[in-house]
Amino acid sequence: MGGCNVINESIFDYKDSKKYDLSMIKGVLIHINPDMLNNVYEKLYGSSDRYILVAEYYNPTPVNISYRGYNDRLFKRDFAGEMLDKYSDLELVDYGFLYHRDKYFEQDDINWFLLEKG
Repeated sequence: MGGCNVINESIFDYKDSKKYDLSMIKGVLIHINPDMLNNVYEKLYGSSDRYILVAEYYNPTPVNISYRGYNDRLFKRDFAGEMLDKYSDLELVDYGFLYHRDKYFEQDDINWFLLEKG
């Protein structure tokens, strides 16, 4: 896919100072220990010049879900809402839901949120 810059490393090791028009995260935040989320939010916010796309499982309040027989491996919460609260210049531009029974784009049931820096 042309025009994309994919970085294959731990998000905790990411140190690139370059900013991108769009920073996107999908299916990652749900596996980050809640104590480390602010660190990841800072990296996501800092790498964006304009837009941030968050696509994750959603729950209005934080919950810990059993994942493959383990606790503390999958977390649902309002990730986008937390970023909106943390960064006063972010605005919600759009949001939506991806449904697992969509015959054209089958995947997990996730919510996506497009945020813009103001």
